[in-house]
Amino acid sequence: MRYNRIDMEKEGESLIPSETAKHDNNQEAGAEPEVEAAAAPPDLAEELAKLRAEKDALYDRLLRKQAELDNFRKRTQREKEDFLQHAKADLIRALLPTLDGFDRALKQRDSNVPERYYQGLELIYRELWDVLTRAGLTPLETVGKTFDPHLHEAVESIEASEHRDQEIVEELQRGYKLKQRLLRPAAVKVAVAPSRAGGKASPEADEN
Repeated sequence: MRYNRIDMEKEGESLIPSETAKHDNNQEAGAEPEVEAAAAPPDLAEELAKLRAEKDALYDRLLRKQAELDNFRKRTQREKEDFLQHAKADLIRALLPTLDGFDRALKQRDSNVPERYYQGLELIYRELWDVLTRAGLTPLETVGKTFDPHLHEAVESIEASEHRDQEIVEELQRGYKLKQRLLRPAAVKVAVAPSRAGGKASPEADEN
C-alpha cells in the first residue's frame, strides 16, 4: 500500500500540534499561578493581635484558677484546724470534772488517810495537768479580780465592806480557757456594796 506525499502531509498535521495549540495550552497551564499571585496576602498584624488576645485570656483564666486553688487549700486547712480544735475542746471539757475531783480531794484531806495516798493523787494530778496545759488549757484568775460576766458566773453574792464592789472573794469552781477561748466560766462568790446588797435604802436612813 503506497502513500503519496500529500497523504503523509495530511496525516502528519493530525499528529503534530500546531503552534497555536501549544500557545493556548501554555496560557491555560499558567493561569493558576497568575491567580495565586493576584490573591491578597493575609493581614499578619491582625492575626498577631488575635493570638495575643487569646494568650491574655488564657493567662487570666490560669491566674483565676490558681487563686481559686489557693483559696480552696487555705479554706480546707482552716476547716481542718477548726475541726481539730473543736474535737480537742470536747475532749478536754469532758475531763474537767476529773480535775474538779482532784481539786476537792486534795483540798479536803482526811487525817485518817495516809499521806502517801495524797502524794499519789498529787502525782497523777500533775501528770494530767501537764498534758492539758501543753494542749493549751489555762485556768482563769478569780480571787481578788473584778467580776467579769464574760469569764465568771456569780453563784453567790455577799455584803462585805472590806472588799471592793464586784470583787471576787471566793472561787467555787475553777474556770478554764483553751488557747484564749473560754472553755468553762468560773463559778465565784462576789462581794457587793452594802447599798446594793440591801436594794433601796431604808426609810430611817432617808429621814436621817
